[in-house]
Amino acid sequence: MITVPALPAGPVLGAGWEVLRESRRRHSADLLVAGEGVRVEVRLERCAAGRLRDSYPVGAHDVEVRVGDDCPRALLPGLLSVLADAVLRADRECRRVVHAVPAGDPAARSAAEAAGFRYAVDVDLGRQELGLLVTEPDWVTGTDIDLDRVPGA
Repeated sequence: MITVPALPAGPVLGAGWEVLRESRRRHSADLLVAGEGVRVEVRLERCAAGRLRDSYPVGAHDVEVRVGDDCPRALLPGLLSVLADAVLRADRECRRVVHAVPAGDPAARSAAEAAGFRYAVDVDLGRQELGLLVTEPDWVTGTDIDLDRVPGA
């Protein structure tokens, strides 16, 4: 079992979005964010302490971003992008920001991909099947193409 760190304080949103209300617990935060003329419910949660903890090889610092159904589809990519950036700025050790969409929902998947997320895996949580999309910081996705050199040597 891994030790799950507390979710960092924040988030500080940019690009026209602001946090109106925040309810925090150690591993999660429920937010009401406003921007683009709408108010949207958002939940940030450490994957290792939430519903995804047993669905994939989670990292202690991974964060799931859930956006309420009250978010207009046209605004979802912009909001997801702003939220992912805020999470990665607030927690420099975060390896993965995860957004789950109903399996077989191409519109939801397209919205997340437009925000810079990439499809990772489908998971079955028992009561629902989800497609997990992720975005990762450059230090995670960067690779050294020199295959003849041992990293760190």
